[in-house]
Amino acid sequence: MKYHRKERIGELIRDELSNFFLRELEFPGKVLTVTTVEVSGDLNHAKVKVSILPSGGEEDILKKLIKMRGHFQHLLNYKMNIRPMPEIRFEIDHGLEKAAVLEKDFIKIEKDLVEVEKNDGNQ
Repeated sequence: MKYHRKERIGELIRDELSNFFLRELEFPGKVLTVTTVEVSGDLNHAKVKVSILPSGGEEDILKKLIKMRGHFQHLLNYKMNIRPMPEIRFEIDHGLEKAAVLEKDFIKIEKDLVEVEKNDGNQ
């Protein structure tokens, strides 16, 4: 499988933004994770998907990220020195949140099955 430049740039952006978020952003009681970065074929745009756990307040956090986009863009330009540097755009990724809900559902189903098996064994 061929490893393309846009995937490498996406990984670099993800790593750098993750570090910036850890150092510079505080959202009490929240964990902010950069899940993926999708870079366009012409390298002009990068869609940065972030996951926020626990859920709630995503819109406020997204607004803050959008407001600070210029700052993050500047830091990426300085740190990575890539031309063209893709313009970053933030989106909320609900994938981890959905996975957490599914995990809870599976645990509940498993407990229910164990309970049913116990009840069947006692009869």
